[in-house]
Amino acid sequence: MKRAGDTASPAAPLSRRFCVAPMLDWTDRHCRFFLRQLSFHALLYTEMVTTGALLHGDARRFLRHERMEHPLALQLGGSVPGELAACGRLAEEAGYDEINLNVGCPSDRVQNNLIGACLMGDPARVADCVKAMRDAVTIPVTVKHRIGIDGRDSYGELRDFVGQVCEAGCRSFIVHARIAILAGLSPKENREIPPLRYEIVAQIKQDFPDLEIVLNGGIKTLEECRLHLRSFDGVMIGREAYQNPYLLAQVDRELFDSPLPALSRHEALKRLRPYIQQYLNEGGALHHITRHVLGLAQGFPGARRFRQLLSVDIHKADDPLALFDRAVTLLEGR
Repeated sequence: MKRAGDTASPAAPLSRRFCVAPMLDWTDRHCRFFLRQLSFHALLYTEMVTTGALLHGDARRFLRHERMEHPLALQLGGSVPGELAACGRLAEEAGYDEINLNVGCPSDRVQNNLIGACLMGDPARVADCVKAMRDAVTIPVTVKHRIGIDGRDSYGELRDFVGQVCEAGCRSFIVHARIAILAGLSPKENREIPPLRYEIVAQIKQDFPDLEIVLNGGIKTLEECRLHLRSFDGVMIGREAYQNPYLLAQVDRELFDSPLPALSRHEALKRLRPYIQQYLNEGGALHHITRHVLGLAQGFPGARRFRQLLSVDIHKADDPLALFDRAVTLLEGR
């Protein structure tokens, strides 16, 4: 299902120039398959998967993905080196291109399991986790983290964190340019209240010029991406990529110099149809997929009807695929 003229493959060198962030409940395999219709080169990340889910749950379900989703990274949540190493091996066997350790999520639930941003307070443990995974796999191991946490938010402590993890062999860091406040703020508030400090991430890049530093946090346009790429090795966009997915249609031309024209919204949905048909044949529900495409319809006549068809009417449709086809016609010419 490649677009004509695309020559990249999962075996090609992994580029983190433009990444779509791991987002819980959002970047599942259906979302990623859809986003891949719009951009061939964007690096896509899974939702965070905990080591417990892989080692004691249905690993095959959590690791399932389509070949077309590549380049694709698995984000892991955990803090026990041996468990992360075992999960890393599962990820490599499943064909993932990268393993990313979550050191940025601020929720109480993950903190209680020693996962996420709280690990910034224990850089030695993070370094041990990275080393264990690197010893277990041949694919890249990366870390996604904040610029600090409450009680450990000085630049010196951030530099020490990056330094220790770097010594363990991590060469690529995805840095959300906010601190995480672990006590008193919800995950949503932690994405909005702590101020963005891009200059702090820029200082990390200056102090560690040989490391790959990918900037995350508050980026919403490709113009902003181009600006940040003057200072950083890559950019990562989260909620904007989900809520306004057609942004990705220009990524390959604007950031990767692809000669191919941007795919239209209409064509992207038409290409999704065989995938939907297969999923329905397996007993799946259409809204599991279409909930991810609602952001395509914004600011033109018929957009509201499109969203209603695929978010409300879909639950009472006798022929969901026919309803999908009706929604697709509303995007003709767009």
